[in-house]
Amino acid sequence: MARVYKKLILLIFLILPITSKAHVQHYDNLNLIKFDILRNNKHIGTHVFSFKKLNDQLAVTSEINFEIKKFGIVLYKYHVKGTEYFKNGKLIKFNSKTNQNGKEKYVNIKLYDNELVIDGSSFKGNVSTDYLLGTWWNHSIVKAEAQISAVSGRIIKQKVTFLGKESINIDGKTYNALHFNFSSTDKKLKKDKKLNTDVWYDEQTLNWVRATFKKKGNWEYKLILIE
Repeated sequence: MARVYKKLILLIFLILPITSKAHVQHYDNLNLIKFDILRNNKHIGTHVFSFKKLNDQLAVTSEINFEIKKFGIVLYKYHVKGTEYFKNGKLIKFNSKTNQNGKEKYVNIKLYDNELVIDGSSFKGNVSTDYLLGTWWNHSIVKAEAQISAVSGRIIKQKVTFLGKESINIDGKTYNALHFNFSSTDKKLKKDKKLNTDVWYDEQTLNWVRATFKKKGNWEYKLILIE
């Protein structure tokens, strides 16, 4: 019975964005989303999304900043900034630059002839418009066969598992959330390249509210501001 319930909730979640023309338009009234980034329960940085309308386009800028320190000494610094451009709910362009502890990475994407043309530090080529950027804010990613790394352009084939409806508390605020796990379908990938991330979306608004994963520590992204 529980399995049937999960499948029903997932089906509703997948169908609603299509019938209501939600997708990206669902976020038209947003201005800012901010997350705290924690590693091993210690605050190390932030992830901020800003939304701006440009005539008939929507620009979504994502910026991540964090530092890992030990005894007050910075051991690792990370900064990435990228902007997604949408028209009529479709991604038409994306550009990002990343400084990963001194190592530069990039992605440039444009829509051409109904395909996404990717020029990235890890991948160059054309892919289906059904592939979505792995920036998590767009709940439609639960339907995607694959996601595109917003850091390097790498293509990550994914399996999405609906784990159930949960009541979660984030800094004193309770959300009725839908819990998903995203995992890599390519079993040959090295462990540090495999996707294994848990993501929670608010059931009512479909906004991303939390994410957790393990990579040289326990990581958590938690929503602290939305306006």
